[in-house]
Amino acid sequence: MLTRKQHELLSFIQTRLDASGISPSFEEMKEALDLKSKSGVHRLISALEERGFIRRLPNRARALEVIREPESLATKAPSRARATSAAPASTPPLRKPANDVVEIPLHGRIAAGMPIEAIEGSAMLPVPAALLGSGEHYALEVSGDSMVDAGILDGDVALVRRTNVARDGEIVVALIHGEEATLKYLRHERGRIRLDPANAAYEPQFYAESEIEVQGKLAGLLRRYH
Repeated sequence: MLTRKQHELLSFIQTRLDASGISPSFEEMKEALDLKSKSGVHRLISALEERGFIRRLPNRARALEVIREPESLATKAPSRARATSAAPASTPPLRKPANDVVEIPLHGRIAAGMPIEAIEGSAMLPVPAALLGSGEHYALEVSGDSMVDAGILDGDVALVRRTNVARDGEIVVALIHGEEATLKYLRHERGRIRLDPANAAYEPQFYAESEIEVQGKLAGLLRRYH
């Protein structure tokens, strides 16, 4: 049998998963249950985990999976009850893992204007998995305004799928001379590579094919509002 706080927390987690597919943060859980500190949330999570009601998904930020519901909570969701009504009474309803957030490397800043040095970093960035799709990804902070007409602004975080192949017209991370990186439209023109901005104030950049290495294609953007 669950305590009142354990039941409230499990209900809050399930409600958030049903609404958005994203687990609530520990801060949100603390505020929802009117707890004084996050340590109280950790204790409740550990208790629910030990009793087999939830599971933490490894290598994912804020990823919790509700694998069993107390009967009083399950009755509040008739649609879920109908979906599992054919199962034996002793079989708890199962849920698919809430693969809502993944962590990808954040590799410094990349120019959306003139090329700047690509800075490698060791930071990790939690990103909604729905923004990424298949493949290996990394993130770069955009510096400059040459891609504003493509909706890419200074300070945005570009989500990049790692690849060394791209078609004409795709937005790529292009490594120039092995040391500078920029975010541009890629085009092939008369044996050369043309990197096109999306801002009339900037001119296209031309390079020999041997001078350019595609390091990824734009997969999505994150933007902070201040």
